[in-house]
Amino acid sequence: PDQGLPHFIGVGYVDDQLGGYYDSHRRQAVPRAPWMRRVEKDDPHFWVWNTQKALNHELRFREDLLDLWQQNNRTRGTYTLQRMYGCAVREGEQKAGFEQYGYNGRDFISFDKDTLTWTAAAAAAQVTKRRLDAELVRSRSLKAYLEEECLEWLRKFLEYGAGALLRKEPPVVKVTRTAAEGGLETLLCRAHGFYPKEIDATWRKEGDVWEEGTFRGLVSPNADGTYYTWLSVTIDPKDRGRYRCHVEHDGLLQPLDLTVEEESGSSVGPIAGAVLGAVAAVVLLMTGLILYIKRRLRSGYGKASASDLGSESSLRECQSVAE
Repeated sequence: PDQGLPHFIGVGYVDDQLGGYYDSHRRQAVPRAPWMRRVEKDDPHFWVWNTQKALNHELRFREDLLDLWQQNNRTRGTYTLQRMYGCAVREGEQKAGFEQYGYNGRDFISFDKDTLTWTAAAAAAQVTKRRLDAELVRSRSLKAYLEEECLEWLRKFLEYGAGALLRKEPPVVKVTRTAAEGGLETLLCRAHGFYPKEIDATWRKEGDVWEEGTFRGLVSPNADGTYYTWLSVTIDPKDRGRYRCHVEHDGLLQPLDLTVEEESGSSVGPIAGAVLGAVAAVVLLMTGLILYIKRRLRSGYGKASASDLGSESSLRECQSVAE
């Protein structure tokens, strides 16, 4: 009943770039970004080491997910456990690290590295919180990892992928118009081909930000790794000349203010990026699921080694089991 889906998936991101991937079908950690292959020059065993680590996480997640199921639902269905952890370097060298878990698509428990305690986001997490709060040695080790080792890897990854991660490509922006009901018209401002993802696009009426009647699309990825978005506003046609689409982006030398049928050119060109002034983050996400659990589910499976909930990884990373 697993519909061919892997029971365990692990991915590693640097900012919005997928760097590495593992699943319970492949059973091998592999690079997904071309620049991630550079790590092999410094550490030829990097992917072998990550494969073994992912295999251990997969086994540990199975036990954790089964424990949570026994403590709570004990009914047939699909259950998931997610672990997400990582670190970030922000402008001014501010450092941030985090580790958190989700159960069945909802927040479950998270680590506070300043107080070395865990915060339960659901009543079902209280048992786990008490167990983890008592493990001070593990909490200190996790804090050290998030504030030291994780940041060291982040800096290395930024060196490997500087060309892709720190590039700045300006948006191409165009404003068009279409007729709307009641004698009105809709202005549509489209921006595409930009990187990084962060962009500030607003309608301006005679220089002032205008939100009335404005609709916005999500900032979505293109196949080439850039992004696109849009926003529209419904207006009285006689006021058309008073509206401008205002766009600010790190790839632009200066903000754009465009009216109907105006289009920004691509002559601005990409601008080399810098670490300062931006957020660089490495995030690892693992997801496991148990499909159609029944009471005899433990039969046929060996017990996993020390669980993450109570040892090195806290809630046990991710896994899945099906009868």
